[in-house]
Amino acid sequence: MILNPIPITFFNRDAVCVAKELLGKVIYSKYNDLWLTAQIIETEAYYLNDKASHASLGFTKKRKALFMHPGTIYMYFSRGSDSLNISCLGKGNAVLIKSGYPIKNSGNFDTMIKIMQYLNPLKNKPGIRKTEKLCSGQTLLCKSLNLKVKDWDKKQFNLNRLFISDQNDNPKKILSTRRLGITKGRDEHLFYRFVDYRLSKYCSKNPITKQAEEGIDFLINYSY
Repeated sequence: MILNPIPITFFNRDAVCVAKELLGKVIYSKYNDLWLTAQIIETEAYYLNDKASHASLGFTKKRKALFMHPGTIYMYFSRGSDSLNISCLGKGNAVLIKSGYPIKNSGNFDTMIKIMQYLNPLKNKPGIRKTEKLCSGQTLLCKSLNLKVKDWDKKQFNLNRLFISDQNDNPKKILSTRRLGITKGRDEHLFYRFVDYRLSKYCSKNPITKQAEEGIDFLINYSY
């Protein structure tokens, strides 16, 4: 297993920079004696002065993590389910981990997937959730990795339980586009959502569609 956890200083930078560079990194979450792993494929950046951010509504006990040291975990309930965010440089600035893709580690991949499917079952219909859809959205990601507000809000990463690993698999092409679910008039126009081009069809909503136009609906950024 490649550990190589990213240092806390990684988050002590601008939120957009962190959001882009988290793509390709791998979340490790311990469930009983097994590591559950998912590669980050979609993120969103938020700033204190951004009308769409929780921090823009002011400091409260629930939002305390957003104003804590960069690298602090901020979790909240989105439509009744858990969401994972991490504070960045500057009070109130953070990155939301929007989607991931299950990835093999040193353990048994099939066993890991079965556990993730158990943690994140389909609702109101028979069958099991497909592997590629287990983490396709912020709440699905948290369910599949067993990440809960009560366990991680205002906490730091822990090498024995939860951390993010750099496995030198950074995408060469990154899509930037508008964030999802932003109310009109709350800076919904900002291109603060970032997607790994390689796995864009597995994110919460693929920016590339037949109707979408490059330069208007999304941009492609190249990294070398």
